[in-house]
Amino acid sequence: MTGVVADASPLIAFAQIGHLPLLQALFTTIVVPPAVAREIAPSVPSQPWIVERQLVQLIPSPVLRASLGGGESEAISLALELHADHLVVDEKAARHLAKDLGLNVIGTLGVLLAAKRRGLITAVRPLIDALLEQNFWISPQLVERALVEIGEGAKP
Repeated sequence: MTGVVADASPLIAFAQIGHLPLLQALFTTIVVPPAVAREIAPSVPSQPWIVERQLVQLIPSPVLRASLGGGESEAISLALELHADHLVVDEKAARHLAKDLGLNVIGTLGVLLAAKRRGLITAVRPLIDALLEQNFWISPQLVERALVEIGEGAKP
């Protein structure tokens, strides 16, 4: 997969659990707008495959009207501007808006599922548990559905 723009939350989450390289293995290069670069700077070590890119166009009015955070707004805008293959974002309102604007959206959990399908990890459950230990919020129903989908069943 290539042509990927990311918001801060997934990058920070993978850095916290020591699995940031999964993103590189799946996407090769990730492009982030300046607001995301600022948000990740304290917790995500500098990586040559995470590339900051300035927005050339103004943030579109539907994005501005959505009252999202700066990182989400710029990430959606940059993904639109670059015609990105994927936008990696977790925040619910940002995901809905991005989908409405025609972007292909994947979140942290979706990245884990893709990594397992590609054979980059052997199990999703331990990484979900690690995320939860870092206070990363994922809907329990979504976790259950994802584990069933990937063949790891529901947590007892």
